[in-house]
Amino acid sequence: MRVRTRARELALQFLFQVDFQGDGYASELDAFLDEQLWCKPDTTEAKIFARALVHGVIEHREEIDALVAKAASNWDLDRMAAVDRNALRIGCYEMLHGDDIPTKVAINEAIELGKRYSTEASGAFVNGILDRIRKDQGLRT
Repeated sequence: MRVRTRARELALQFLFQVDFQGDGYASELDAFLDEQLWCKPDTTEAKIFARALVHGVIEHREEIDALVAKAASNWDLDRMAAVDRNALRIGCYEMLHGDDIPTKVAINEAIELGKRYSTEASGAFVNGILDRIRKDQGLRT
């Protein structure tokens, strides 16, 4: 598995936990990453990227959640599956603030997270919302 893909998975898992434990849990990120990657060779890049994603999503969560809520007009954020909600947050963060990440890659990676950790229907759900945000923000694919 590619390093950034693994880092996105770790960010998703951790943000899922933050949803349920509260924002104070964010201080546990380093311990979480160490536990998840303790026996893996050369994990520095994955840790750095996962940290950047988690901190970026948390820092910009208000902005991101507003965009997701607007794009998902018939869905309340609190009623979305937690995995889908956090895959959307990661994808939206990468689209808006990931300077070295093409929009298409951010969307595709978020779709895969949804499909891998939620349901097959999550891929289409995540795609539809992120594509709406992409269009609303005038981003290229």
